[in-house]
Amino acid sequence: MISVCPTVTADEPDSFRTQMEQAVALSNRIHLDVADGRLAPRELLPVADVWWSGSTRVDIHMMYEYPLDHVEVLLALKPQLVIVHAEAKGSFVQLSNQLRAHGIEAGVALLPETPVEKIVGGLEYIDHVLIFSGNLGYQGGSEAQLKLLEKASQLKKLKPQVEIGWDGGVNADVAGKLVEGGVEVLNVGGYFQSATDKRAAWEALQRAIGN
Repeated sequence: MISVCPTVTADEPDSFRTQMEQAVALSNRIHLDVADGRLAPRELLPVADVWWSGSTRVDIHMMYEYPLDHVEVLLALKPQLVIVHAEAKGSFVQLSNQLRAHGIEAGVALLPETPVEKIVGGLEYIDHVLIFSGNLGYQGGSEAQLKLLEKASQLKKLKPQVEIGWDGGVNADVAGKLVEGGVEVLNVGGYFQSATDKRAAWEALQRAIGN
């Protein structure tokens, strides 16, 4: 089953609450963006201020320059998955080991210009790779760069069990192509946020991928 995850990308508490409530109404798996304003040009609600209901699976996409500095907060939140950037600083192996020791999966995001080769040496510590094709820290306004699907192919050859996610430009027109290209988790931001009828948009995506 392919996962479709509404994205929560908010910079203040009221917007966060609205987006989270809308996302939970659609799916039991949510993609939650946090950003420090350094790795990403826009600062979002701090990771220490996010929340969700206990029954919701949350993947935290951590656009932080030094994610290891916030590991205690992440462990306390207990998400299912934490995704940090290959472009971030600090020891990913150390972060992965701490997360996994507490039952949290470890993921890595690759910006469009970052090759798969950058993370090959650490694949044994990686449960999920997010192929990023959008505007870091923003919802909407981006197109899915389908040429980046080559990364999915490379990764599956190197580690068949690694989960492949995609962030950027997901809509009902491209969702099927992404799935055919090996993507297993579709993170959807602008397509939902701009939809007048979010339930209809959700159902269109599900039809597009054959769920």
